[in-house]
Amino acid sequence: MTQYAAIMLAAGIGVPILAALNAALGKMIGSPTTAAVVLFAIAFASSAVVMVLFPGFGALSKIAGAPRHLLLAGVLIAFYVLSITHVAAHFGVGNAVFFVLIGQLISAAAIDHFGLFGAQVTPLTWIRAGGIAVMAAGVAITQLA
Repeated sequence: MTQYAAIMLAAGIGVPILAALNAALGKMIGSPTTAAVVLFAIAFASSAVVMVLFPGFGALSKIAGAPRHLLLAGVLIAFYVLSITHVAAHFGVGNAVFFVLIGQLISAAAIDHFGLFGAQVTPLTWIRAGGIAVMAAGVAITQLA
């Protein structure tokens, strides 16, 4: 479990860095959309290398049989990258990521509570809701300072 926490911590550290880098690129070239497309091209190439190097290349043939709604994740990642690239340049990286984190807390709690998309069911108890509220308050406090 520790390795999973470490990986996700690193991913979390990367989100504001991604936002800042791509927002700066979008501002520099004058097109947040073009910056996002470049980011996706690099992400695609990086993911393809990892897919080839590690077991998983054969799974590509199973995509045709996957439920179509699962592929909407691609639309969501595009929305995230396009929006953070545009908004962070105008609203600030901290403010943009603050609202992303609040949205993630709300969405994650709902997904876990209802077991959506095959997720493990973790009921939203009053204690868990209180913990999420404390996390949200902590994120908000960082933006007030």
